Amino acid sequence: MRRGSLSERTVKCGKPGCPCAQDPRARRGPYYSLTRAVGGRTHSRLLTREQAAVVRQQIQAGHRLRARLETYWEDSEARADSQLKEASAVSTEEAEKGGFQPASPTRPFRKSKRS
Repeated sequence: MRRGSLSERTVKCGKPGCPCAQDPRARRGPYYSLTRAVGGRTHSRLLTREQAAVVRQQIQAGHRLRARLETYWEDSEARADSQLKEASAVSTEEAEKGGFQPASPTRPFRKSKRS
């Protein structure tokens, strides 16, 4: 499982007489690269064709995990919202009854003798 993106590129070699300069089908490659953000910076690395196949599967597994986590967050937020509704219903009932009464009487605030 991994984050990032996999890209496949073909490139021109730069030699003026080479067919890859004129014909896109004759370009060099494909070259595969894995790109991902690390600490706010972009990191890329070149991969072989075999590595690219493995990385593609790893990235897909990461996408599936992210989708499951998103579903989990949505369900959790729905539960949290229902708890808020229940709490506000209880608060409304208490307000109609006269409000919340503290268990013990409060004492007046005393000043410290150190002042």
